[in-house]
Amino acid sequence: MHFNLKRAVGVMAIPLLGSALAVGATALPAHATTWQDTGLSAGPVTTQAFLGSGLGAGTGNDGNDHDNIDLYGTGGVTWSLPLGTPALTLSGTTISYAGPAFTSPPFLPPPDVIADYTDTNGNAETLQIPVTIQATNSIQVAASPATVSTATLSGLTDTTTAGTVTFSATDSAMNTISYAESNLPSGLVSGNPLTYVGGTVAPGTYPVVVTATDVNGAVQKGTFNLTVEASDVYKAGSGGDEVNPFGKGFDVYRQHGYAGAIIVGWTATRADPATHFFIFSGTHSGAVKFEYAPDGAGTGLCVTDPGGGWKSDPLRDGLILTKCNDGPWEQFVPESNGTLKDVATGLLVKPSTTSGAQLRGATAPVSWGGSVYGWTNFANLPA
Repeated sequence: MHFNLKRAVGVMAIPLLGSALAVGATALPAHATTWQDTGLSAGPVTTQAFLGSGLGAGTGNDGNDHDNIDLYGTGGVTWSLPLGTPALTLSGTTISYAGPAFTSPPFLPPPDVIADYTDTNGNAETLQIPVTIQATNSIQVAASPATVSTATLSGLTDTTTAGTVTFSATDSAMNTISYAESNLPSGLVSGNPLTYVGGTVAPGTYPVVVTATDVNGAVQKGTFNLTVEASDVYKAGSGGDEVNPFGKGFDVYRQHGYAGAIIVGWTATRADPATHFFIFSGTHSGAVKFEYAPDGAGTGLCVTDPGGGWKSDPLRDGLILTKCNDGPWEQFVPESNGTLKDVATGLLVKPSTTSGAQLRGATAPVSWGGSVYGWTNFANLPA
């Protein structure tokens, strides 16, 4: 609807041809090119037990008077020094030191050495090794091997809230944990929480890997099934409108792009942004949704019959715009007779008898055929 005054136009009752009745059964456009994700949900995380055992460290002897540290463990693949200083080197299971002694003032002890043991699944446990450096190029475990502590991660799980997925785990050393997802479908970005905002993934269920890592390098991996909800989005300018046989389509009154704006009946044209919408598949069987998209730009607002309760919509079951969601109030099922039935209310979209009047829900179609609606692509709307 343009901002100029609209002249009320009466509608004559005329017989409908069979071809006009077929409009309401028109299939959804088949040329969706992108997706707009609307929600994520995750199945339970499956983890595998850490395969390493017997982790420990002790002062070794390479024939040069106990000047290094030997690492112990079975079932793993590699040892690594993620937080090692340039003075430390790791060769196999032996940590060597090349640097000065820590025996002169201020007599500060050297920092603990952190060593990670990684298994074939990519899980890792961490040794925190107190050390002494009492001579140049010499490093020793500060006390008996019993003083070496092991840090582990456990209990990796996920929680789905409001379409986003949040991960958590327990760290035995109470270190900070970060989370990352891999094997994500293209169109989603790793994060915690993992969110659909800005996502462009087609709807479906995808196997995903989540990795929890603490600041010292302890790792727990898990797999889960990620379900993506999405609506198909059409290129700017290739939307359209839901139009009845008289050319009257959905129209956002005075182009009011906010929740609560009323939907009226008005001639749908390419030149009138108020009559531009995207059509999406709904989550209910056979249902569709209509997002207001002036000049091909989606607004995130969808046509809804809220069943009353809106101050801007004093007429019960009047059609308005509300924020797009997966609720039944904004989903409409094209019936076999060409009418549109709201999933929540069970009412049919009732056309206005005068142009510019609000569309409403009704229990039965009007006799003159205006309740028959079908999708018309933007390119097929009149200029």
